[in-house]
Amino acid sequence: MKDADRRRPAPVLQEPVRLQKTLAEAGLGSRREIEGWIRDGRVRVNGALAKLGDRVLPSDRIRVDGQEVRRRAAKRQNLRVLAYHKPEGEVVTRRDPEGRPTIFRRLPGIRDGRWIAVGRLDLNTAGLLLVTNHGELANRLMHPSRAIEREYAVRVRGKVSEQLLAQLVNGVELEDGPARFEEIVPSGGSESHQWFHVLIVEGRNREVRRLWEAVGCRVSRLKRVRFGNVILGARPTPGQWRELVGEELDELMALAELRPPVMARAGLRTGAHKGRHSARPADLRRGS
Repeated sequence: MKDADRRRPAPVLQEPVRLQKTLAEAGLGSRREIEGWIRDGRVRVNGALAKLGDRVLPSDRIRVDGQEVRRRAAKRQNLRVLAYHKPEGEVVTRRDPEGRPTIFRRLPGIRDGRWIAVGRLDLNTAGLLLVTNHGELANRLMHPSRAIEREYAVRVRGKVSEQLLAQLVNGVELEDGPARFEEIVPSGGSESHQWFHVLIVEGRNREVRRLWEAVGCRVSRLKRVRFGNVILGARPTPGQWRELVGEELDELMALAELRPPVMARAGLRTGAHKGRHSARPADLRRGS
């Protein structure tokens, strides 16, 4: 054997990675969103239509809607997370067939990937919505297995008895399975319009409203005030955003079990927002 052959390093075997994870890490969308693209035939790998469950190597060529994915950009991607104060009347989608305003029209421009919403708030729900340019972070924050707390301020019409509150904490049966509030704290109002702060850890579609409806109560106002360690606070005002930095961002990454230096972080951006709020203890607060 020649000396050069002895010095040559052994080849490194690369494990294939799930296609949706690769595209999420490139900042194209959340895994759930990308799975929809694959089902719709929008993704090709080496010229062939992709299928759910496909795995890819760094050498594979991936196209989405005919455009080749530049996978190296994911390594240079600056991690960004915004806390957006969604007003009522906005939808969490990029294009709405009914022409309703979307949250994405208010967000700042971005060079690294695109903005991905961490879950959704329905048309008539206001409050805190996180958006990020990192699909894997979005996926981890949304996944039910993380059991990340979501806190809402909710106004309910009609009289709510202690028995009803106990029922909501113990659990009720919804069409997609059992659900419950982790905690309910009364926070004022009148006898006919009572305010509560409620806590959930799943984030199913319209879960807060459906829980109250299951016990015969109608929600007249709903606002998310906290997601994990991130608190809406008094600012930004509806329709504005602020960027997460420092300990607040580190704590959110810890909830997702992601740590630096896996993802580089961008400096603080300024825009329609003013000021920032540091994380406070994640306790339910009294008062509406």
